[in-house]
Amino acid sequence: MRRTYDVVIVGTGAAGLTAALKLAPHMRVAVLSKGEMAGGSTRWAQGGIAAVLEATDTVQSHIDDTLVAGAGLCSEEAVRFVVERGRDAIESLISLGVEFDRVNQAHEDGYDYHLTREGGHSHRRIIHAADATGKAVQNTLNDRVLEEPNIDVFEHHMAIDVITNRHLKSPASYDDQAHGVYVLNLEKGRVETFTARATIIATGGASRVYLYSSNPDASTGDGIAMAWRAGCRVSNLEFNQFHPTCLYHPDAKTFLITEAMRGEGAVLRGRDGERFMPEYDERAELAPRDIVARAIDAEMKRKGQDCVWLDITHKDADFIISHFPNIYRHCLSLGIDITKDMIPVVPAAHYTCGGIHVDMHARTDLERLYAIGECAHTGLHGANRMASNSLLECLVLGNSAADDILENIGGLPSATIVRDWDESQVTDSDEEVVVTHNWKELRRFMWDYVGIVRTDKRLARAKRRVDLLAAEIHEYYGNFRVTADLLELRNLVTVADLIVRSAQLRKESRGLHYTADYPALMKEPRDTTLIPFGRAVSDRVA
Repeated sequence: MRRTYDVVIVGTGAAGLTAALKLAPHMRVAVLSKGEMAGGSTRWAQGGIAAVLEATDTVQSHIDDTLVAGAGLCSEEAVRFVVERGRDAIESLISLGVEFDRVNQAHEDGYDYHLTREGGHSHRRIIHAADATGKAVQNTLNDRVLEEPNIDVFEHHMAIDVITNRHLKSPASYDDQAHGVYVLNLEKGRVETFTARATIIATGGASRVYLYSSNPDASTGDGIAMAWRAGCRVSNLEFNQFHPTCLYHPDAKTFLITEAMRGEGAVLRGRDGERFMPEYDERAELAPRDIVARAIDAEMKRKGQDCVWLDITHKDADFIISHFPNIYRHCLSLGIDITKDMIPVVPAAHYTCGGIHVDMHARTDLERLYAIGECAHTGLHGANRMASNSLLECLVLGNSAADDILENIGGLPSATIVRDWDESQVTDSDEEVVVTHNWKELRRFMWDYVGIVRTDKRLARAKRRVDLLAAEIHEYYGNFRVTADLLELRNLVTVADLIVRSAQLRKESRGLHYTADYPALMKEPRDTTLIPFGRAVSDRVA
């Protein structure tokens, strides 16, 4: 099965759908999701979107806060590019129908939306829809996309690899380019070919590489791994953000307690009821996430606790319920009344700050291939993502990628004839236990050895295990038909290797990367960039 479009977008979160909506009036667009449209991370974003929206705040203040949180590694160009476009991005969402929370009395400049404050921000600049902003954004974008006749949505279609020059039927006389993607139709169990004049990767992050994660199951680093195999550089993958406050309960799966709760006055306490954050940072609970996560990790290890507790019970009950209705309802269903009870929380892998190396037009090293959202590295986040900047980046870079494609579409060649996917040499697997076992082993040793606190020995142990798993999976992939579990494991192992290698190269503690062997900062901050050695040929293309 072959399908041809002007643009193929892999991913249905805020970044991918923003790009799709901007492109739709001018060209035919295919949008691929390996699950349901709303199955990615956008839907689960609770806190909101950071933007300069009221008179007492300034663009420079937002830029400065972001640079401080990024611990010397932010690209000031990228930060300014994103922050300056913040208000326009919010206005666009409002025009699409997103209903953000309002205030009874408008701000000085007439803006009547409620703004909250989160860790690292010096002003209230987080616009939100209660405590379920991502859900409001995702649902609205879904509705608008489904109304567009030029957009075709393919749910349960998982991208396998980027189609490049080596997959063409005839040798190319030009530099390597992206021509679309090979895709596994999960419902029909067959591989399909999607060719396009431009391809956008918007697949989200790779936090499921860790045992404990706040992310949905789909966050398996697919786009990062695909781009790496296609010959694209990746940058700063050692910076994995651990959300400080994931609900700790046997019946709660990956449920976040938003950072906005700390912004509204919630404090962290140990088992003895004593508040501990002021001992670690003068900003206490409003310190950046890496500092809060390490403090919680240290308290848990020092006192032998399985968790710590987030306490907002000193606030009025009506205030808590109105500001955090989703969290209130969910916790109550588990027997925790957050108006009266402290909330048990632990850190969990939450956000991939590094990713596919791109410029401000979202262009990768491979011509006609773009990357946007969490899978991309623009330089905005540096060594530590500041709260609520990520959705803003999705919106701004989604528009930027679309603008670049629209500006250059006249010079992009039509979709080229490519080789079909070849399954003539493979069979159905009778050893799925290999995939299941390796999946569990990978996530466990990544948590133990490449987690919040790292050492050279731990990283070396992780690298040896990654190498063994990579060899096993390469052999398995070459002999059996692809399945979703196999593809995700293949991608996770690739990304795990990139994370470990990046962490081994950074001989300092900066931002989210903390190593006990090198607790100090290097004099000159520098990015960690990995460059593929050659271009690996797909095992499945004749």
